[in-house]
Amino acid sequence: MCDENTISNFTRDGGETSLSNWREQVNRRQFGALGAAGAAATLAACSRVDSAGMVAQPPLTESNVKITTADGTMDAFFVHPSTGTHPAVICWPDIAGLRDAFKMMARRTAAQGYAVLVANPYYRDVPAPQFADFGAFMTNGGFQQVGPWRARLTATAIMQDAATLADWFDAQSAVDKDRGIGTEGYCMGGPFTVWSAAGVPGRIRGAASFHGGGLVTEDPMSPDKLLVKSRASHLFAVARNDDAKAPEVKGELRVAAEAAGRPAEIEVYDGDHGWTVIDSPAYAKEAAEKAYARKTALYQKL
Repeated sequence: MCDENTISNFTRDGGETSLSNWREQVNRRQFGALGAAGAAATLAACSRVDSAGMVAQPPLTESNVKITTADGTMDAFFVHPSTGTHPAVICWPDIAGLRDAFKMMARRTAAQGYAVLVANPYYRDVPAPQFADFGAFMTNGGFQQVGPWRARLTATAIMQDAATLADWFDAQSAVDKDRGIGTEGYCMGGPFTVWSAAGVPGRIRGAASFHGGGLVTEDPMSPDKLLVKSRASHLFAVARNDDAKAPEVKGELRVAAEAAGRPAEIEVYDGDHGWTVIDSPAYAKEAAEKAYARKTALYQKL
């Protein structure tokens, strides 16, 4: 999982030169992601053709929303196709929180016909964005800042939040309430997907964890132990360096999923921790696209 050692390995010389070069790559990548989102919208679920025979791109509607929870007010980013109703998706960001990179990623998923809410997991303490990008997290004592916020994100807290978000979705005109809800989580958000599915078993039907940490622990609320409370199909996309550190986790997840009777796709990907997030220094496009395709297949069954 993501820790200080992982961060130190992202820039091999540990200096500003490597970080600067990486940021230039991220800027180009994010610009490309905007184009990819537009292309995906053009290709996904388009319903009309104009007079020139061109497929029309369905527009997206997006907004920053505030949702009342038992612990306060969650700020979040909500994006969905401008017309029709669509299955809902809860996105739990990585340790650096809700930021532009996750908004871009959400737009891509929305363009494929989903109503996507990117939650601010730290809303109990501070509104988003906490960091402009992962580089800002790396250079501004990110771990020290988020430590107290992160400590409040227990299984019980996330299950409670997921139930609130499910109710909120059901009040939105853009959401198809007859379809299941999907949830995806990255790094710190990986276990949140299982907790969400366990907390709202009647609504959440697909849960995708990308390089999630803490999936198998001794805690009685560990995600592997709560799979039995889920009614979702699960995707566990494991980073190769995480697997190298703890190769037993994937086997223990398989055993837990089988015992719980939960369909679970568990695979080690050719990418290091963070490989699916577009502003991560570990981003690996080919492996990220493979993971995205598997998420898409999971959500098609919602």
